[in-house]
Amino acid sequence: MEQKKVGAKPKKKDSKLVKKIKQNMYKWHRTLGIITIIPIILWCLSGLMHPFMAHFFKPEIANEKLATMPIDRSQLHFSIQEVLQKNGISELKNFRIISFNNTTFYQVKTVKGDLLYFNTVDAKPLANGDQKYAEWLSRYFLDDQKNIVKNSVILTDFTPQYKYINRYLPVYKLTFDRPDGMEIYVETASSKLATYNPVSRQFFIWFFDTFHNWSFVDAISNNSLRIIFMIFFLSIIIISALSGIFIYGFLWKQFKKIDDLSPKKGLRNYHRQIGIWISIFTIAFGFSGAYHATTKWKPYTLSKMVYEPDLKSDKIKIAPQNVLTDWNRLENLNLIRFNDSVYYRCQLIVKDKKPEVKEKWGKKKSPKSEIVYVNAITNKVHPKLDFEYAQFLSFYFSGDAPKASCCEVGSNSEIESSLEDTRLLETKVITDFKSEEYGFANKRLPVVKLAYDTPEKITYFIETSTSRLAAVITNSNRLEGYSFAFLHKFLFMDWAGKNIRDLTTVLAAVSVLAVCVMGFILFLKKK
Repeated sequence: MEQKKVGAKPKKKDSKLVKKIKQNMYKWHRTLGIITIIPIILWCLSGLMHPFMAHFFKPEIANEKLATMPIDRSQLHFSIQEVLQKNGISELKNFRIISFNNTTFYQVKTVKGDLLYFNTVDAKPLANGDQKYAEWLSRYFLDDQKNIVKNSVILTDFTPQYKYINRYLPVYKLTFDRPDGMEIYVETASSKLATYNPVSRQFFIWFFDTFHNWSFVDAISNNSLRIIFMIFFLSIIIISALSGIFIYGFLWKQFKKIDDLSPKKGLRNYHRQIGIWISIFTIAFGFSGAYHATTKWKPYTLSKMVYEPDLKSDKIKIAPQNVLTDWNRLENLNLIRFNDSVYYRCQLIVKDKKPEVKEKWGKKKSPKSEIVYVNAITNKVHPKLDFEYAQFLSFYFSGDAPKASCCEVGSNSEIESSLEDTRLLETKVITDFKSEEYGFANKRLPVVKLAYDTPEKITYFIETSTSRLAAVITNSNRLEGYSFAFLHKFLFMDWAGKNIRDLTTVLAAVSVLAVCVMGFILFLKKK
């Protein structure tokens, strides 16, 4: 008679529920895999477009930004006050001085938001000035003076080809008649290049938008349904990956006995072994993608976050050419209204002792500059006012939506803001996109960073040159941003360089796709 080992514990039997789950888990895993086979293929293939676009289909462009040059004071024969009076304009939003085609102009933003151009030598308006300036900018950026512009339109909303990631609105879209079918987008109000896409890149943008962002759902339904579908399928993918880990990692011996068709070697064994390791990437992609999708519920409003009060021309007493500033370094000047006063915001070029290195697209830096404010009535210089103005703008933008009275705000006391009594934790000027918090996707540089001591550690990034809100970040935004950056874009591999990081991302996506396809083949063999 066989004796029981001393101290041996009887094996605990599973409950009926646990038995039921174990009996059906393999079936559920297969079903979940089949449900998500098409979404996984679409997401993996389209996800590969990013590194391909960055390494093989990213076009070169002659100039990514306008060269900084001091204003030629000798060209200002007429003051802005005289130009406005001669052309019957009593109110304006703002103005600045630009030069193109060997001519200097006052670029005036009217109360209606139109951009008008007046010659500083004779005060005469330039017909279709904004369109002409847009074409000049596009030719400058492309270094293309030969090919004709076959189409030019103003975009006031984002499109499938010009996504919200580009930030700037309104912009001109100019299409050139040349072999690469180049489309270039420029913001004339700031003389900035928004983006540029030849035909090859246009196709990849369409492919990525259609099959990664699922824009085809928008075409037949709406944004909310698109997000719901994406989160639903991503959740199923995560559950499928977790069930695979549980089955092939912890219960493999039991399922191996049950499944007589499982050979020790072959496709099923590869699916099991590779799948367990790759499930980490599957869960990372799925979780960060679903988390990122939850941020798309609210419409994009940053393009509307601008402070542009109406300014009466008779309130500007000092002529631009008489402003007390260093004209040898004055790159540009514009008007701001702050603390019941109107100021000239003067942007002065700072000579960099280091040799200029051309920055790659995505690693952009803003030119070094010094900001000085000059009272438009007294001509008094205020060298330290830029941070105060940025703080004023953060109070202004602290609401959930743009203030309806944006054009009638008179002073700080009229701005009701919960931030006014909040301690500032950090204030600094951001001149590059090296920070994960304020990255290349935000586009605008330079900006002033204002971090407040609130429970959510709210941080505003203000572009004082245009009085715009460039970004607002809270702890919840940071958490989602870091999730997407590290789990979806693999920025944790930045230490190895962009090429290695992109290669890692490609290998992970290809591996997920391979495991998915192997599972589908096994499902067909079962039939």
